[in-house]
Parts: sequence; structure tokens; C-alpha cells
Amino acid sequence: MSSGSDSEAKNSALPRHVEGTVQAIAQLYLEHHQTASLAERVIDRMTSTIGRPAFLGALIMFIAAWVSINLAIPQLAFDPPPFAWLVGMVALVSLLMATLILISQRRADRLASRREQMTLEVSILSEQKAAKIIGLLEELRRDTPAVSHRVDSEAEEMAAPADPHAVLKVIQATHQELIGECDVPDTH
Repeated sequence: MSSGSDSEAKNSALPRHVEGTVQAIAQLYLEHHQTASLAERVIDRMTSTIGRPAFLGALIMFIAAWVSINLAIPQLAFDPPPFAWLVGMVALVSLLMATLILISQRRADRLASRREQMTLEVSILSEQKAAKIIGLLEELRRDTPAVSHRVDSEAEEMAAPADPHAVLKVIQATHQELIGECDVPDTH
């Protein structure tokens, strides 16, 4: 059985809305991968390699071998203590590793930002759907003769979907207010 058949068998057991969600997430990752330049993919592979325990082990063994050769076999000593060449090489490797990690992290941050945007959009959509459901339930409650009619102001408020722009403005104002309180010097 091919892997395509395996994924088809797995997806056929899922409800359509779940399958659609899985496909949307897979598409997000595919687009992120496809937009990567060759240099970004090479850097990601290099970062993945240096992030493994085996790399640390190899680095420790290399340094130990370097020091051992230079101390134990004087006729082969090419970098006597204090191992200036080793220190320079370790500094260069450290600089390169830090740069590789920063480049990979920047690319990962772009993916995280897209995921956050997708999560925000889904949250807003879910809030709108919940408001619609509450509105329909309230309408059903009012229209059902067997249910006593009462005013539920909280349900009426919840039936109206929140305006994302208004919510954002309130959040920003609250953040600014809190930041302003933190910036006020203590006069006591």
C-alpha cells in the first residue's frame, strides 16, 4: 500500500470539516517550505545538524583530540598551550553557529506569525459563530410557547458579535494605560 493510499485511508475516517482543517494547516507548512530560498533550506539543515546531541559529542571529542595531540605528542604539536588556534577556531565556529541559529529563528518566526494570524482569524470566526448560535437560541426561546419569556440581558449582549477593531483598540488602550502606570516614578 502506498503512502498516498495511507493518507487517503486516514482522511476518509475524518469528518469533512476536520479534514479541511488538516489540509489548511498542511498547506500553511507547504507554502512556508516552498517560499524558502535554497540558502534558507541549507541553513535550516545546518542548524538542525548543530542542534543534535551528536554534534555536541563530536565537538567535545574534536577539542579533546586537539588538546591531547598538542599535549601528549610534542613532535606533532601544532598549537601549543594556551591553544591560540583552537580558541580562534572555537570563536569562529561559535559566531557561525549563532548566525545560523538567528537566521533559522527568523524564518521560524515568520511561520509562527502566520500561525498566530490563522489562530486569530479562527478565533474571531468562532466568536461570530458563537454569537450567532446564542442569538438563534434566544430567538428559539422567545418563539417556544412552552418556555416562559424572560429578558436575559447577558444573552442579548453575547448574541451580538464583538467588533474585532473595537476589541483591539480597547486592548491597546489598556496596554498603554498599564505601561504608563509602570513608567510613573515612585515618589515615596
